[in-house]
Amino acid sequence: MARAADPAKREHLLRQVRAYVISNGLADLSLRPLAKALGTSDRMLLYYFGSKEQLLAQALEQDEERPLLVLRRALDIAGTPRDPAGMRNLLEEIWRQFTMTPGRRDILPVTFEVMTASLLNPDRYGPVMRSLLTEWRRLLASAFTGLGMPDHTAEAEATLLVDTLLGLLHAPLADGDWGRATAAFQTLLDRLEPAWHTTQ
Repeated sequence: MARAADPAKREHLLRQVRAYVISNGLADLSLRPLAKALGTSDRMLLYYFGSKEQLLAQALEQDEERPLLVLRRALDIAGTPRDPAGMRNLLEEIWRQFTMTPGRRDILPVTFEVMTASLLNPDRYGPVMRSLLTEWRRLLASAFTGLGMPDHTAEAEATLLVDTLLGLLHAPLADGDWGRATAAFQTLLDRLEPAWHTTQ
């Protein structure tokens, strides 16, 4: 009879994988060097996770700093928006959590690497990125619906914000100018917020 996988060992491996990926990225990631760095074997990793892609997906899903949990925490802190000002407060809180919380920027490069990998290897990494984007848009669309927007308008507004937010987070990782990115984000909200009042 096959031995059952040890849940504690599995979670420990996921934490190790997360730390390794943050330090080394995805570009040249292969199972044997990863296993060696973790003090295990590639066969053991496959036993626990089935494939490299499943291992990475589960390691990123476990991450307490992943973008989706940042959004959920912001909703917990700011509460469900009741008016346009509340919606703006929510979005500003999301931005603050990404840009000002110590250590949170560390996970962003890996997020963008997965995004790029999902374009180059859609069968392998596409589901991870699609799940992330779909859930982000769903949560924000729900918030906009709560302001009185029709479903299709709320979905379009959520898509605009999610996609623009990702772009504004990507650029300063390359050029280091977080001040410019923050000013651009505030300008974006200045342009969008007046339209939210029409739903009241």
